[in-house]
Amino acid sequence: MKIRNYVTNFKNMYNRIFNIEQQLDEAMFLFGARQVGKSTLLKERFPDAEYFDLLIPSVRKRLKRNPEIFKEALSTKPQGTLIIVDEIQKVPELLDLVHWLMVNKGLYFILSGSSARKLKRTGANTLGGRAEPRTLFPLVWPEVTDFQIDRAVQNGMIPRHYMVEDATDRLEAYVDVYIKDEIQEEAAVQDIDLFERFMEVAAISDGEMLNYSNIATDCEISAKTVKSYFSILKDTLLGYEIPAYTKVVKRKVVQSPKFYYFDVGLANYLMGRHTLKRGTDDYGHAFEHFIMQEIIAYRGYFKRRETISYWHTYNGHEVDAVIGDAKVAIEIKSSELVKTKHKAGLRVFKEEHPDCRLILVSLDPITRVSEDKELIYATDFLRMLWNGEIF
Repeated sequence: MKIRNYVTNFKNMYNRIFNIEQQLDEAMFLFGARQVGKSTLLKERFPDAEYFDLLIPSVRKRLKRNPEIFKEALSTKPQGTLIIVDEIQKVPELLDLVHWLMVNKGLYFILSGSSARKLKRTGANTLGGRAEPRTLFPLVWPEVTDFQIDRAVQNGMIPRHYMVEDATDRLEAYVDVYIKDEIQEEAAVQDIDLFERFMEVAAISDGEMLNYSNIATDCEISAKTVKSYFSILKDTLLGYEIPAYTKVVKRKVVQSPKFYYFDVGLANYLMGRHTLKRGTDDYGHAFEHFIMQEIIAYRGYFKRRETISYWHTYNGHEVDAVIGDAKVAIEIKSSELVKTKHKAGLRVFKEEHPDCRLILVSLDPITRVSEDKELIYATDFLRMLWNGEIF
């Protein structure tokens, strides 16, 4: 599988690889966190579509007050007309009308949203399985012609953040808008200040095994509340969990999931990691997060069915990413010189899964094979990943 060459679009500076045109059938739910580029992508790929932007207060209020206006405006459109509704979760009542227009008028729909929370809570119409849910991720390696790995690790890959040298102010504004629009407006929690504190503590746990009790102690709230807060982060597309690989052969393994914010730049900001330096633990954590972010996006865009998990034994051996049923094991280290100790987790995993392909991703600039392990420089790994050569 090779990456298709897209013509650079000057307007947004990046070549988005999501082939939405070929994946659209009758309807699609296009989810993605705020500012990942959903609206820009849709307007560029479908300039002739009928477009309803529910972020515009006047449009949102009018349709919320009288949803039938939506039906009246579209009932006379020719069969096969494409309709785009941006931020559909703002007026979920429209979904019943979308369903009717699909069935009775043969219209096509793309319904974008930055939160699935309200759709879940209101029991909104999911179109009887006619709409495939897809995700637009932050920028990924093949989309960025001027890719700089240190900038990606520091700023993250949200387009507006990656394009500047220092994204601190933009990240601060991003969190403020998220709190205002997704938490306050939806009355998701009672104590906004406490939720902001939780987001910072959750960032400390970014890429780590979840321990609800410890986080509850740090935030001075119950473990039940912590779980509900993590659900909010996941429902509003701000984070996701990676399950533990639990196929036990010899060693007892940890079974708690890991949590990652959807973008490494956001995690850095919430932790106060504003100036990362190579060779530090903070850089190492952020580097691991960035590589995992790319792996998750690759799996999503190419609809790969392999699971992505991690492996951690009770005596401390770990592999950052296990692909499928031990098809590939990937360890991620930010070291510029791979040493024997960096391979320990892979070596132990191999003892239990002898047919597994072993990969160590690092900043060591010489890609090579050492015994049965592939030591791959980070940018070489990204090229191989997006060319379908890893899994």
